[in-house]
Amino acid sequence: MSTPSFEEAYSRLEQILAKMNGSSLALDDSISLYAEAEQLISLCNQKLTEAEGKIEKLLKKENGELLLQDGKPVTELFSTSTNGSAT
Repeated sequence: MSTPSFEEAYSRLEQILAKMNGSSLALDDSISLYAEAEQLISLCNQKLTEAEGKIEKLLKKENGELLLQDGKPVTELFSTSTNGSAT
């Protein structure tokens, strides 16, 4: 089975939460769903971290206009400083 997309994993997490909150489950079923949820949470966190690394911000000239190169906006990779704010 292929790795689910973020949206698929998140949707499955919602299903698990609804099932665990909405019905009386056997202990083994609860443990199985909890383990699956842990894996899905880890996958979602990984995908969000990967996406964050791909975020680019547009660079602007001092006057606020977009800086263009060959007709396209100049970009740089998104990064965070040690205090957690974007640069």
